[in-house]
Amino acid sequence: MKRALLLAILSSFLLHTLSAQEGERGYEISRRMPLFYQQLKAQLTYPMAWGKSNTTDFTTWRNEGREMLDHCLQLMPPPSRQWEVEVVACEKRQGYEAQRITFNLSAWSRVPAYLLIPEGEEPFPALLLLHDHGAHFSIGKEKMVRPFGVADSVAQDAQTWVEKCYDGSYVGDSLAARGYVVLIVDALLWGDRGCEEQRLGKPKFRTYDVQQALASNLMQMGSSLASIIHGDDLRSAEFLSSLSCVDPRRIGCLGFSMGAYRAWMLAAMTDLISCSAAICWLNTTEQLMTLTNNQNKGGSAFAMLVPQLRLYMDYPHVAALACPKPALFFNGRNDKLFPVEGVEEAFKHLHEVWQSQQAEERLVTKLWDEKHYFNRAMQTETYRFFDRYLKESRINKTKQ
Repeated sequence: MKRALLLAILSSFLLHTLSAQEGERGYEISRRMPLFYQQLKAQLTYPMAWGKSNTTDFTTWRNEGREMLDHCLQLMPPPSRQWEVEVVACEKRQGYEAQRITFNLSAWSRVPAYLLIPEGEEPFPALLLLHDHGAHFSIGKEKMVRPFGVADSVAQDAQTWVEKCYDGSYVGDSLAARGYVVLIVDALLWGDRGCEEQRLGKPKFRTYDVQQALASNLMQMGSSLASIIHGDDLRSAEFLSSLSCVDPRRIGCLGFSMGAYRAWMLAAMTDLISCSAAICWLNTTEQLMTLTNNQNKGGSAFAMLVPQLRLYMDYPHVAALACPKPALFFNGRNDKLFPVEGVEEAFKHLHEVWQSQQAEERLVTKLWDEKHYFNRAMQTETYRFFDRYLKESRINKTKQ
């Protein structure tokens, strides 16, 4: 204990000395961070986190947390009056049918999507898939569902990405073959919802630069890129629950990387989602906001940046709004994007919350000896998790 205290004092002294020295050199920004970033983080006390909030009734706390989250997610896309679904093309696959559809995702956007429908007796359990970021914008929905009726370049792009991130497996197709209705939609800026300049093939065009400008422009109009993405995810869940082939009591969501973040956020936002699985995106602001983490580069971070939210809750505190629903969180020990210390701290908080509601058996957390990757063994465990909670009647007992 004394040694730890001594190290903390020494570390604080060195940081103060370094800050003073760097300030004397005539600059106050180092590696994209202000020299006072540690002091800024120290101001974040997360007063609305379960266990810190003055509200001690869990249901009341969760309702207050969702109201706060809704407030921070200002100007989300409003719902459409009519879905107006059009089936553009169909392809019979082994045990299910793949459809390319277009529908009114919101009052603002009409979008293409993939809808996979199993063979058998309706209604089916369903999964909303949420694709990753990867700084790879040319495809979105095709990262998790095998495309058809597209240009060869798109099909090859999808296959290359699936091999890079998903161990060569199209997750959506695997789930449809297991008896799930599957829906996946491009997030704004990805795939068919991408940039005009990219489609026109303008020289020296970089989607990554547009991402940051788009985020800035949305903020200047009172919204944010994250608000649009989360709003569209909510509308996707509403659409999925409206389909006659879907049992609205048995809808889950699944995502990898940015898709994982979207998954636990969506489960926190709405009880349309009965259970969720998040693969390789969970941590704490303390561990992500450092001089060396990828999160401090801007760019990709804007897709996961909800203005003012950190004044109330950190990432795991928001994820805990989904309690007591079944939830699965996987991360990799060798994932350079998410320090293990932050993952363990986040997992610890989640277990405390689920345990406080006598629901810890519904929470699955696991650190894999893996990088930022959704391998087949992880997929198999995730599918079994969904089978347990979406294919058995006991899911109704977890509905709040």
